[in-house]
Amino acid sequence: MSLTDYAVLCTLFVVSDGGSIGVNYGRIGNNLPSAVKVVRLLKSQGLNRVKVYDTDPAVLRALSGSGIKVTVDLPNQQLFAAAKAPSFASSWVERNVVAYYPHTQIEAIAVGNEVFVDTHNTTKFLVPAMKNIHQALVKHNLDSDIKVSSPIALSALANSYPSSSGSFRPDLVEPVFKPMLDFLHETGSYLMVNVYPFFAYESNADVISLDYALFRENPGVADPGNGLRYFNLFDAQIDAVFSALSALKYDDVNIVVTETGWPSKGDNNEVGASVENAAAYNGNLVRKILTGGGTPLRPKADLTVYLFALFNENQKPGPTSERNFGLFNPDETRVYNVPLTPEELKDYHDHPSPVKGGSPKQATPAPAPIVSGGVSKSITGNTWCVANPDADKVKLQAALDFACGEGGADCAPIQHGATCYDPNTIVAHASFAFNSYYQKQSRKGGSCYFGGTSYVVTQEPSEYSKNPFFTFT
Repeated sequence: MSLTDYAVLCTLFVVSDGGSIGVNYGRIGNNLPSAVKVVRLLKSQGLNRVKVYDTDPAVLRALSGSGIKVTVDLPNQQLFAAAKAPSFASSWVERNVVAYYPHTQIEAIAVGNEVFVDTHNTTKFLVPAMKNIHQALVKHNLDSDIKVSSPIALSALANSYPSSSGSFRPDLVEPVFKPMLDFLHETGSYLMVNVYPFFAYESNADVISLDYALFRENPGVADPGNGLRYFNLFDAQIDAVFSALSALKYDDVNIVVTETGWPSKGDNNEVGASVENAAAYNGNLVRKILTGGGTPLRPKADLTVYLFALFNENQKPGPTSERNFGLFNPDETRVYNVPLTPEELKDYHDHPSPVKGGSPKQATPAPAPIVSGGVSKSITGNTWCVANPDADKVKLQAALDFACGEGGADCAPIQHGATCYDPNTIVAHASFAFNSYYQKQSRKGGSCYFGGTSYVVTQEPSEYSKNPFFTFT
């Protein structure tokens, strides 16, 4: 998901023998309560931890003396300065951390957000910025109290399906991930990860069970690599990250899920966005985490998970879903019923759609048009399904993962070192996977949908013409 900055995350509560649940408090709206009112709302709901994506003085002052623990954020646009000038990092910490601590109980600093998908090419500044911020904390003897990390999107993985094959992108391993994981290990910090099963489902609703995405009863998906069976998409995505850490020998680095959620409303093509599904996803996730549910690969892991978001935000750009991830309306009433306290959890019951025999009926996506010289045609003759190079890269990665997974596409040739690995781009790999699924489905209408990240062509795409994958007849 392409999430804007200027948001706040807050942990709702901690249950013994379980993990922690959090919620984003976004502020991209012109009708939201003041920071003082929001802090009152958080306290009234038993909230004791909050994370802001900036260091707005109004928010930090409102949190002062509240007893709520706080994580602040250094924005992506300041990574260059923090990386190149230790004096900038020191001044930033003094101005935005030391000035409020300890009355405002700052406990962590998120350096940037989803830096690897930032269009401003700030990746190379990430680790140096993290180190300089940490050194500034050392200067004030705060390094043992305040952790430093950075949230990553799942697009940082080269492989995420099956979970056992999880690995980080090869181009990021040596320059970024190894030094960052060394830093997290040495400082006792954790890896922040943003996970959105909604986008994977939206892009692949024809092959992913809605029950599997919403933590409802389902047959599960077997992982041939480790012999484990997964009963929800969230666990599968988290274990892919754990597997990626293990592949680099960083098994002792923990994970905090800094963002996850499900929209209660979306555009017509945003399959699955509804009040019922949002309530089911968030409610069932809360129940799983608070009752001590780890993952199949890490069953004893007490995960900290932050839901997105506290409010619906009417000024966020993008599709309708972006403005409808909130648990609360701006007037502080709930958008839907979801447990926010241990007491509410006891009375919570998800109500799946009354469809006999399993999964609720899913919307059937309309067939994508065949593109040939800008003219739509009916499907005749040889056709190929290719990735849209202008598609959102996070959605494209999610579609690629599940074309190679539940979709049953033959993706062995695009693995590292295989015959079709090059060109090593997400568009080329997604085109390979999408077309494999499309051909296996006998070019059925709708089988080249993938959430709008692909389309059908009637001529071999010139940029992939040397790839033997595009020789189907």
